[in-house]
Amino acid sequence: MSNEPTNAADARRRVTELIRDARICLLTTTGVDGRLVSRPMGLQEAEFDGDLWFFAYADSAKVRQIRVNPQVNVGFSDQRRHAWVSVAGTATEEWDAGRAKELWNPLLKAWFPDGLDTPGITLIKVHAGSAEYWDSPGSTVVNLLGFAKAAVTGKPPKAGENHEVSY
Repeated sequence: MSNEPTNAADARRRVTELIRDARICLLTTTGVDGRLVSRPMGLQEAEFDGDLWFFAYADSAKVRQIRVNPQVNVGFSDQRRHAWVSVAGTATEEWDAGRAKELWNPLLKAWFPDGLDTPGITLIKVHAGSAEYWDSPGSTVVNLLGFAKAAVTGKPPKAGENHEVSY
């Protein structure tokens, strides 16, 4: 069965599925020296409507970097399904107590010990401009066989489907 989208709505649904399954991502910002900086983050909302939400500290390097250059990338990897998503967008720091309460997960207490009352807690909202995803067909064994065949034949392996989505 192909994961080939038939229209933009199908492609967006596929991005949502892949993000929901991965949940942990790398948020990439631009440092004040122009260097790209990535760090792992836990996505707080699995229903992807074009916005991604993360909890952070307002005085963290990532938030300071977003204030200077709001262009970010969020990369997801789902090793079980051999799928990857890259979301390019614009980030803003937004504290919204109602949204924070809606997004809060008790596991976050490890980073924010006083819960939503933790001093300096804030939200990062990433509004997607575009997304790109790769779906790799088959299992790990199938993929490894494809790479082995490529090594013998000199022809690149069929690595999967790549799709771009605009938001």
